[in-house]
Amino acid sequence: MSRTISYTRFGGPDLLTLSETDVPEPGPGQVRIRVRAAAVNPIDLKIRSGAMAKAFPAEFPVRPGLDVAGVVDKAGQGAGVRVGDEVLGATPNGGYSEYVLLERPIRKPAEISFETAAALVTVGETAYRALHQLDPRAGETLLVHGAGGSVGILAVQLATARGITVVTTAGEHDIEGLTGLGATAVPYGEGWAERVRAAVPQGVDRVLDCSGAGILADSVALTGDAARVLTIADMSAAQHGVRFSAGGPADRLPEALPELVVAAAAGRLVLPLGGTYPLADAARAHADIESRRVRGKVVLLP
Repeated sequence: MSRTISYTRFGGPDLLTLSETDVPEPGPGQVRIRVRAAAVNPIDLKIRSGAMAKAFPAEFPVRPGLDVAGVVDKAGQGAGVRVGDEVLGATPNGGYSEYVLLERPIRKPAEISFETAAALVTVGETAYRALHQLDPRAGETLLVHGAGGSVGILAVQLATARGITVVTTAGEHDIEGLTGLGATAVPYGEGWAERVRAAVPQGVDRVLDCSGAGILADSVALTGDAARVLTIADMSAAQHGVRFSAGGPADRLPEALPELVVAAAAGRLVLPLGGTYPLADAARAHADIESRRVRGKVVLLP
């Protein structure tokens, strides 16, 4: 049996309960892994609350979670990895569990922990994909809103490594860290556009919105072209002529995660972890994120 977190209706963190389910069997091309770390993503909380019910209609019970890292326990035909290999990836059957299936496992380098490996999957792919779609060029200036979050932090590092000048809006507590990553950071909130103009008088070429804080109209005004603005967080994007990157199958970039893992193993990509919790404490992890008692990526340890 596999200990698994699930919930049977939309609502608060207290609905997350621990139960036992059958251990899944891998099919052709799949592997079963013994999970060593499962990341908690913001969308997990939104889906659980019911806020994303239209986009993610539920079939209860729901097993939350997507990003995992662990050790291959059983491999289906043509899986490409062997029993005992350390891997990471996204699971189709709920990541908050002791055993899950992976269809496209990526080998985990010894240089990164299971916690970092699991935390990197979705936020890393999102940052990589957003920059690919926005396509800032070396020498241009990129503004990243909400850069203190995990996607923003990775986007800053990926962009600066490509020779792009990065300016960010973020909370006061994030400014020092973002400056250390090579960005020019200004506080978010009223007057942010004036602060950005003062910080980068050469102007802003492109904008990546990771905040969803209602800043799209002013961002379009900064660049002069809605096509130069992309959001991963603001559902009103179409009203401003801005592209919303949702990460559907057509947007997936298979090269993203392997490249990110190599960069993390070499120390060129850093993702701060906010805390780890036992699997049984998934409800507390969700509650702590919602109450902002913890910052950075949260990881469950089955």
